Amino acid sequence: MDFTLLMWALVNGVMIGSIYGLIALGWVLIYKCSGVLNLAMGELTLIGAYLCLTIYTFLVGIDFPFPFVGALILTLMASVVLGFLTERIFLDRLIGEPVLTIIMVTVGLMFVFRGLVGLIWSTDTRIFDPPVFSMDVYEVGGIIIEQVYLWSFTAAISLWVIFYLFFKYTRWGLSMQATADDEMAALSVGISARFVYSAAWIIAFMTAAVGGTFLGVKNGLNISIGELSLLVLPAVVLGGLNSIPGAIVGGIAIGVLQELSGFLLDPYFPGGVKDTAPYVFMIIFLLFKPYGLWGWVRIERV
Repeated sequence: MDFTLLMWALVNGVMIGSIYGLIALGWVLIYKCSGVLNLAMGELTLIGAYLCLTIYTFLVGIDFPFPFVGALILTLMASVVLGFLTERIFLDRLIGEPVLTIIMVTVGLMFVFRGLVGLIWSTDTRIFDPPVFSMDVYEVGGIIIEQVYLWSFTAAISLWVIFYLFFKYTRWGLSMQATADDEMAALSVGISARFVYSAAWIIAFMTAAVGGTFLGVKNGLNISIGELSLLVLPAVVLGGLNSIPGAIVGGIAIGVLQELSGFLLDPYFPGGVKDTAPYVFMIIFLLFKPYGLWGWVRIERV
């Protein structure tokens, strides 16, 4: 076994896993605040990525100095609006309704958003033109790291730090945590559940947009990005559906598992091991740890 190639797979797994962890963060926030599993998360990723591509193309056309950075910032600003509107239009009236009803609404949103993406941008593969990152690579100890992986990792770490500071030191972040921990107690001290749910969807849109953008920069952008984002689900399950640190750790773990399984098993089982391994792992893991590594264990007495 080539040790250098093994380390290359491990490092790339951490890099791509950071993107999964970022998307998983939005998934966990919505579940943590409302108990709803947002099945439209892949489509949020799609919309954010296509929106960033559109803005990037426009900024390149007007010779903007830093088109990708500008496109990413404008996409984050648009994500705030889209997240707020999605929650207020489709989900606000469902506060207090059965969780299954809200989950089915997210299923409907999944198909609606996917249809809109196909209608507006078509289903053809699109690329960021001109390329965002140079084809030059960094070499550390014989391990080759592509620029897109390094910058996506940097962006993910930066957003994690920003959200950590937001949740720990801002009034809005503390309100979201209080509602997630005990909704009735939070309501009793004047925290607005409507604000918390809107904020959760806004952050979900933002993290999905950044994650989808970097996936699109690396692999090209088409409808399959939404399906690729479903790899986030094993990451969320591993960390625990209501654990923010678990989402980050789970995302990196799934990224590493995906790359290592491709490196070790593809020679013996060609064709799809890399994409299948996270789901196989999720099934086996759930048999022994149904609530994830840091999930809350529910105890029901009858």
